[in-house]
Amino acid sequence: MKNLSLTSFVFFLFGTMVCSQPIPPDSLYLGQTPPGDTPQIFAPGIISLAGRTEYGVSISPDGAEMLFAIGNYPDKRTMIVEYKNNHWSNPDTVSFSVTRSAEEAIYSPDGQRVYYYAFNPPNPVGGADLCYSVKSGQAWSEPINLGSPLNTPQSEYHPCIVADSSVYFENSSGKICYSKYLNGSYQPRIILPSLFNDQGNAWGNPFVSPDESYFIFNSARTGGFGGTDLYIAYKKDDGTWTNPKNLGNVINTPTNECGSEITDDNLYLTYVSDNDIYWVSSGFIDSLRYTNFAPYIKNPIPDQSGIVGQFFSYTISDSTFFDDDNESLTYSAALFNGNPLPDWLTFDSIAATFFGTPDMIQTLNIKVIATDSTGASVSEIFKIKIEEPTSVDQVKSFDVSIFPNPTNGIINVALNTLSGKTAIAEVCNPEGKVILKNTFDSSFRIDITDKPKGIYLLKLMIDNEVIVSKICLQ
Repeated sequence: MKNLSLTSFVFFLFGTMVCSQPIPPDSLYLGQTPPGDTPQIFAPGIISLAGRTEYGVSISPDGAEMLFAIGNYPDKRTMIVEYKNNHWSNPDTVSFSVTRSAEEAIYSPDGQRVYYYAFNPPNPVGGADLCYSVKSGQAWSEPINLGSPLNTPQSEYHPCIVADSSVYFENSSGKICYSKYLNGSYQPRIILPSLFNDQGNAWGNPFVSPDESYFIFNSARTGGFGGTDLYIAYKKDDGTWTNPKNLGNVINTPTNECGSEITDDNLYLTYVSDNDIYWVSSGFIDSLRYTNFAPYIKNPIPDQSGIVGQFFSYTISDSTFFDDDNESLTYSAALFNGNPLPDWLTFDSIAATFFGTPDMIQTLNIKVIATDSTGASVSEIFKIKIEEPTSVDQVKSFDVSIFPNPTNGIINVALNTLSGKTAIAEVCNPEGKVILKNTFDSSFRIDITDKPKGIYLLKLMIDNEVIVSKICLQ
């Protein structure tokens, strides 16, 4: 944690510049002692009360206001605490929530607006709409509906406004969405990638830093500590996001963690755990940025099909798994229940290729595991469905002979193919990269004497038929 006196002094100067009434250092954050790396209940006895449900504290950029919600869905009220007349006021219902349920309020980066969702706002579009208020004298205005395309007949929740006024939010199906603010209006929503929305139960409560360099949200997914946990992702140079990382078991617990926000001075995370508001040092933002990123599924493996008695081959696409650390991944495969693959099916872990000739009708549930150099892994499941031939088009129309094999680099290939047809031949190295490709008929010779020793794959294609054979270069 940074030196408190220096932090308070910097924040005091900031408050002096933007507030009509500077906040003394000992009154910042309601006069609480800031936490370190161990979470503490936020303002116990003032904001966090025993036996009451609180949600989502948001602190204004000048530090002179705090908004938080109380009550249970769908009847929640947003409360306000203000520093004025040299002291903090008691919590009271904020003006825009007196006559309606409103929650998840967050200040805009410049502090000129407050965004939130509300039931029964002016000009309703859905059950709960995204709205904002502006400061009018000493109070916030009545809700101003953000309208379409942000609001729909569905409910929208948890807005987070970034520096360019674009907004991240979630809809009633739990999907985290984004709408770009461009030329004075919001653009149609974009549903964020599966990293955020398709891993377990999302219900994301997004908080995105004003510069969009990092993204904190909650989700219930494999590997969590119970309930919904808080995760963080980082913006990459190409504009995409890294694989989210769990904030760990000091912050996350067997109960639900959600409703996170980083204070405007970037020093603390506030969040909700077991119906109380907590805060903790934000040092994890930088520390987690430089720890290992686990690989993840970028493009799911499609289900495959094969024919009894006909050679089957499938190579996992290079775009299936992705690692943000740009590490090389190793692969393994088994049946979904952990049993080994059937005798007819071989998995080449170097070329990431399945091949073999099935001998019976069956449906296999295959689990592929991709592992990085630190042992972090991700798995994907797909099906291979083997059927009997149902037409002459499914009967193998060519055979191949490869000799010698093993080889010193010169390989002779002989085809017994239908008249007038040619074969496309590809040779792949142990990394799965095509190193030779050509079109042949009848018979041909392959020369890989200049290649390193190892296992290579020869793929021969005629029309829609494929034969894959292993070549051992000694």
